[in-house]
Amino acid sequence: MIHFLRNQIAPTFTAAWLAMSWFPAGAATQTATSVDSNPAAATGTPAVASGSFIWDLIAVVVPLLLVIAGLFAVLFFARRRYKLTGRDAALSIVQVLPVGPRERVVVVRTRADRVFAIGVGAQSLNLIAELDAADVAVDAGKPEI
Repeated sequence: MIHFLRNQIAPTFTAAWLAMSWFPAGAATQTATSVDSNPAAATGTPAVASGSFIWDLIAVVVPLLLVIAGLFAVLFFARRRYKLTGRDAALSIVQVLPVGPRERVVVVRTRADRVFAIGVGAQSLNLIAELDAADVAVDAGKPEI
């Protein structure tokens, strides 16, 4: 976990800090006071805010990128913590065969090389059969036609 924090999270926060350091220190307060002190605002005529489109765009994009990076970090930790994917997963799907609009036959392999055929419907799951691992083994050679 420390390895991940050092290699993934720290550079993300460093990049965000560098992006935020480009903002002028008083840009937000300067814009607000210049609009409020504008005599056009007192007369009811529309006033144009003095600001840059680029800074406004960066102010929206940088937090958005930080949120997306946070979501990827949570996904990464969840996959590692609960072993959702990879070779060490408790179950792996070997094949899915659709047999209807909402029904499927799913062949699942366990970590102990037991293989099950499971019927998956809209409202239920049913064990169809336990298969032999040799029947489901993938041939390394090309199929003959």
